[in-house]
Amino acid sequence: MRQSSSPETARPAAPAAAADRVTPMMAQYVEIKAANPDCLLFYRMGDFYELFFADAEIASRTLGIVLTKRGKHQGDDIPMCGVPVERADDYLQRLIAAGHRVAVCEQTEDPAEARKRGNKSVVKRDVVRLVTPGTITEERLLEPGRASLLVAVARRKTGEAASLYGLAAIDISTGRFTVMETPQERLGIEFSRLEPREIVCPDAIHEDPELKEFWREIAVPVTPLARDGLDAASAERRLKEFFGVATLDAFGAFTRAEIAAAGAALAYVERTQLGARPPLSAPVRDAGSATMLIDAATRANLELTRTLSGERQGSLLATIDRTVTPGGARLLAERLAGPLTDPAAIAARHDAVELLVADAGLREDLRSALEKVPDVARALARLSLDRGGPRDLAALGAGLDAARAIAALLVRRGELPIELARAMRALGESDPDLPVRLNATLADELPLNRRDGRFVREGFDAALDELRLLQVDSRKVIAQLQARYAAETNCRTLRIKHNAMLGYFVEVPQVAGEDFLRDPWRATFVHRQTMSDAMRFSSVELGELEAKIASAADRALKLELAIFAALSDAVLAQAEPIKAAALALAELDVAAALADLATREGWSRPQVDDGIAFTIERGRHPVVEAALKRDGKPFVANDTDLSPPSTDAKGGRICLITGPNMAGKSTFLRQNALIAVLAQMGSFVPATSAHIGIVDRLFSRVGAADDLARGRSTFMVEMVETAAILNQAGPRALVILDEIGRGTATFDGLSIAWAAIENLHEINRCRSLFATHYHELTALGDRLDRVANATVRVTEWKGEVVFLHEVVPGAADRSYGIQVAKLAGLPPAVVERARAILGELEKTEREKPVASLVDDLPLFAVPQRRQSVVVPEGEPDGLREALAGIDPDEMTPREALEALYRLKGLS
Repeated sequence: MRQSSSPETARPAAPAAAADRVTPMMAQYVEIKAANPDCLLFYRMGDFYELFFADAEIASRTLGIVLTKRGKHQGDDIPMCGVPVERADDYLQRLIAAGHRVAVCEQTEDPAEARKRGNKSVVKRDVVRLVTPGTITEERLLEPGRASLLVAVARRKTGEAASLYGLAAIDISTGRFTVMETPQERLGIEFSRLEPREIVCPDAIHEDPELKEFWREIAVPVTPLARDGLDAASAERRLKEFFGVATLDAFGAFTRAEIAAAGAALAYVERTQLGARPPLSAPVRDAGSATMLIDAATRANLELTRTLSGERQGSLLATIDRTVTPGGARLLAERLAGPLTDPAAIAARHDAVELLVADAGLREDLRSALEKVPDVARALARLSLDRGGPRDLAALGAGLDAARAIAALLVRRGELPIELARAMRALGESDPDLPVRLNATLADELPLNRRDGRFVREGFDAALDELRLLQVDSRKVIAQLQARYAAETNCRTLRIKHNAMLGYFVEVPQVAGEDFLRDPWRATFVHRQTMSDAMRFSSVELGELEAKIASAADRALKLELAIFAALSDAVLAQAEPIKAAALALAELDVAAALADLATREGWSRPQVDDGIAFTIERGRHPVVEAALKRDGKPFVANDTDLSPPSTDAKGGRICLITGPNMAGKSTFLRQNALIAVLAQMGSFVPATSAHIGIVDRLFSRVGAADDLARGRSTFMVEMVETAAILNQAGPRALVILDEIGRGTATFDGLSIAWAAIENLHEINRCRSLFATHYHELTALGDRLDRVANATVRVTEWKGEVVFLHEVVPGAADRSYGIQVAKLAGLPPAVVERARAILGELEKTEREKPVASLVDDLPLFAVPQRRQSVVVPEGEPDGLREALAGIDPDEMTPREALEALYRLKGLS
């Protein structure tokens, strides 16, 4: 866990009692810091944000910037560091990524007003916002294709030792607001699905001993909150006030834990935004049963959104992402993280993709139009928080223009599937005059910040044009003055510049500045500021010129800001239809992208229903196939059948896969899991055909890794993950297991693998793929009715092993481990010695085969979860009578096995 409120930042910058012994500026800093003890304080000083005391030490280490000092406090130097205002976003991004929270403190009055109160008066400053990992909205701080979720946690007791947890997820950058309820054992699953940027929870939950290890292990900043005002009743009042409703019933039925979590999330957002109101949608209940449950280990093993090394490139998401808009990229990632479990909803998504696969013209026209769509949802969020700029207004204008053009495309197409028809209607709900007004008002070239001005189109406002003309003439005068000063002082590098702190000033290099401090120039130039490599001066002439320019510039800026405010109000009045249009554009982008993917890669529509079938014809691994295609190599497709072998079978099939290392067993396992995920997220799949009964839980135990930080060896990690599967998998689960038991002694591992297969067959009864090098286990295919054997074909050519990567029915009789070791580059002497040892071991095996154990040991020796049956007195007990008639000492192994089956039939 990365605690966002670090103990270092929590301690005060300086004792308040000492404020009277420091400068007025430092006293102001101490006061503001005391009000924000859990944040790094960015204190505005001219062109820099400066940090002091412990904050400076933390920022210096995190950002790798120089730690210096400014003055003394109680006899000690005051540590200090700073970052330029113009590059503040870059530094904020690094601090947020490190789990810190930042309070941004700005000047809230004009320096001239402060001077009226006396020469030693400091400019008023205050914190204008709190920047935390889960509440950032700046475009440069956000990943375009990733949601930025803040998740709040609440809890309600359901018994002495049982609780249910409410989760509320808010994406302040788009307005998304969802709630759900989950038991404690599924908290990790939901957090791995949501991938929040920040978690907030009451301190009672944060300090709960049962959750202590959970919070420590989670790789997300966690902020504990005081419990005051976080109860369900207070949360309900807060939600009603925010959304202006008398009851929450219109939004749906929520549990007390969900309401408490939603209220906590909203309270945290209001606190960090300091009164600004984000454009949050009404909370929507996310039913946990509506999505496939995938735990964190399985997500990592399958590399759904990131590879095992943490990179996006090489993941399934990167491979299938053909979206052309930021909103579409986020929605695709969301759907991949939470595949659906409702066949009707899945079919609706497949219908949309199928139409766009069939209609290539519509698909290409859609994608061409969508390429022009900016990030409408995030632009709207910034405007609602009063952090937007002219480019956000322009983005909304362009987005709404594209929305209407796309709606016209869909109207011309005629009859549409449900998802496309719904999107078409949403695109036409906003005011058509709004984008016209935005485009008529805004200039073609726009500044990032509204206070930079010159974003209103020339000719839109006559008064503004007149003031701008005056500014243009003044700039010529400034340029002439700069040239004259440079000639008079013989300083060619002299420049006249401007900033908000000093206004207009003359800037010269440090060496020339020393001359300006002496006669005759000190009568003309007044020293204002010394920089590390330059000095800044003012003059009477420059001050008078500035007053003339400022008058025109100030009036022009006021006019432009008023126009900006009017446009923002017009946009925010249409917030709900704009959000609906943004979602519709994202849905269309995802459907068109998946259709493009299916067309270019030859994917097919899967059949998904309520059964437990699992039949794949010529399936491929999408990521491996893409990598091979880049190298000009083909991928070998394979069939899979995990459907019940008969209509009266008690569960899905277990496919036991043997074959050598490097033959492709792990690839085959993973590709079937990925095909299930793709099918249920609404995508076509890399196969000739696929019939998949709904998978409600997906488990993967593939690969080897240790967890030394928690004291777990590679084998221990393997057993923990296997235990989770055997304890939780049900009949609708899909389980892929690779090399269970290989991390310990041969007989121990074989015994564990054997028992695991029996448990999967008799207790879990789920569809499973089980790869192993224990060839002895293949005999179970003849004894367990739902176990089938498959092997990966290889051949030998001139003493070398050739991998064919074909999965066929049958069992491997050897693993070719020595051949693979030779390919890996083991010294020849080691390879030859290994061959000799293998020959001796195989000779021993032929004399006393381990495989004969399968014929001798009883099967189905799995503890059955049954209630004891009480036989009333006086009634015959057939099971006891049969047991009494057995003499084990006189029975052959075959007779014992037959007797065991008879007893099983009586039980």
